[in-house]
Amino acid sequence: MKKFVYIVTDRNRNSLHVGISADLIKTLDFYKQIPSLFFDSSQHLTRLVYFEEFKTEIQALNRFKLISRFTRMQKERLIRSCNPDWVDLTIGLDFEHITMNRPLSNQVKLPLAILS
Repeated sequence: MKKFVYIVTDRNRNSLHVGISADLIKTLDFYKQIPSLFFDSSQHLTRLVYFEEFKTEIQALNRFKLISRFTRMQKERLIRSCNPDWVDLTIGLDFEHITMNRPLSNQVKLPLAILS
């Protein structure tokens, strides 16, 4: 079973949160649904800026423990090494999830005579 180690941040990059998950999309949906009673709108951890995929839970847990001990500067270096612009990676995950699990319904079917 796949496991993911990830880092999420808020829109101002004030908070960096390291986590581990078996289903990254569901976890990110949970972050987006956290009630705003506890956080200001600028403090919602909704931007996925880094993740790694592992085959076993032990590998993921060891990496999670290592990254959790990183200082903020080390976490920022890790993020910038593969995502220098701090782009939200959720969009790519959603696209992959949508295309893998749903057939494309807006495909145009052309007769074979037109293609040849």
